[in-house]
Amino acid sequence: MSSAMLKRLISGTSRQPPDTYSPDILPLMQSLLGALADIDFEFQKDRETILKSPIEEPLKQRAIATLAKCHRERRDPYVREIDKLERQIQRTFA
Repeated sequence: MSSAMLKRLISGTSRQPPDTYSPDILPLMQSLLGALADIDFEFQKDRETILKSPIEEPLKQRAIATLAKCHRERRDPYVREIDKLERQIQRTFA
């Protein structure tokens, strides 16, 4: 253990070492990825339901297109947040 780390532990300072990112980032990233997984799972389930339904093919395709549009719109804010976190992590280690 380095003397600097020992000093921080002894003094009780919680400053982070220079090449680490905030400990809040990992739980946030996991939460965002989990939300995306849920959104994707729901989309696939709904898509399969439409594909297996007895409605005419043109209606199926229209319903799937609408579903895909809604899916993208739901995902976009999460993807933007993940991109922002990734940039923050990259800046930390650049």
